[in-house]
Amino acid sequence: MTDTNKVEFINVKVGEVAPNPEQPRKFFSEAAHEELTASIKENGLLQPVVMRPVEGGKTPYMLIAGERRWRACQAAGLEVIPAKLVEGASEERAYVLSIAENVNRADMTIMEEAGAYADLTAAGWDPAQIAKQFGKTETHITWRLGLLTLREEVADMVNEGKIKNNLAWHIAQLNPANQMVAAMRYVRGDFDSEAEAQHFANGLKMMEAQTTLTGETAPTAQEAEQRKAAKAKAKDGLGKAEEVLIPLLEDLAEKKPEDLAVILGDDLARHLRVVTRLYAKVQMVKSILSKAQGIQRAMEAEFNKAATEVKQEAAAKKAEAKPEEPKKAAEPQVTEKGKAKPQPAAKKAAVKSTAPKPSARSAATKVPARRTGAKKAEAAK
Repeated sequence: MTDTNKVEFINVKVGEVAPNPEQPRKFFSEAAHEELTASIKENGLLQPVVMRPVEGGKTPYMLIAGERRWRACQAAGLEVIPAKLVEGASEERAYVLSIAENVNRADMTIMEEAGAYADLTAAGWDPAQIAKQFGKTETHITWRLGLLTLREEVADMVNEGKIKNNLAWHIAQLNPANQMVAAMRYVRGDFDSEAEAQHFANGLKMMEAQTTLTGETAPTAQEAEQRKAAKAKAKDGLGKAEEVLIPLLEDLAEKKPEDLAVILGDDLARHLRVVTRLYAKVQMVKSILSKAQGIQRAMEAEFNKAATEVKQEAAAKKAEAKPEEPKKAAEPQVTEKGKAKPQPAAKKAAVKSTAPKPSARSAATKVPARRTGAKKAEAAK
């Protein structure tokens, strides 16, 4: 707070205070609200809300900090609450104070924090100034701001805790379509760990950096031979590890430390040194292989997407090129006795139009319609 701000503690009616529409926090836990309401009913409001006077508003005061407490006081039925009144604070200064109140709270979502920093950058603050104001590192601020490229659906998943913060940053580096691919695959459990999901997102980013999967040139004969030899060497190395190294480690793992102290003797230190080096290499290779798997999955996803688009395009072209064939009228089928087979209801109209017309003889021998009573009387005269 600057020296120009006058601060005093007063009691104010709950109805005379309005929440700040620019409040950085948008999500309020219902369970936490009920818990705080119960506490205020029992003990009263222990920490005053912070507010500033406003001119020409519906209420004389507007909150700077403490909206959650203010809501709980309303729910608890309090009519008058303690408040810290800050006079002379500009809207920007009031917003900074509001962020300072909430930025370190565990229940403030990461997207709310990012949005608050974005508002300050829009007001002319740079990441270094924001970091100094709130006791954060500049990297922390830029990292949060980087989340603002998330599409709305993915940002909601982050706010709801379905996607962890670190993974959210990796997903934010992707284009909107791939953001949904990575987010949905993670949420539905396609990955064994968050690290695997990050490697997949990084693989998608690599695919975006390339032109297209289908536009890549085929490997030369020499490159294909080199890949084949490298694959065979890796496979042979894994085979040796399975045959020699893994059984050795399993044998050591089954023994007790006191037994190994006697069995290995002077060679114990060497075993420990070799296994330590081996462990470090295994961890490094595991990380590399996990990243490679992420790239492979991303390539597969990109290839499937490209293949689907090619199929759809081919089907559309085929439909455009195929001429529309005229519909043939259905011909009546004749049974052994010479009577026409009854046609399905859908084909009756076609059969009627193509059926042969009756001959003159058949028309002459046609049975006349029955006479009505009036016609019979006239004929008897």
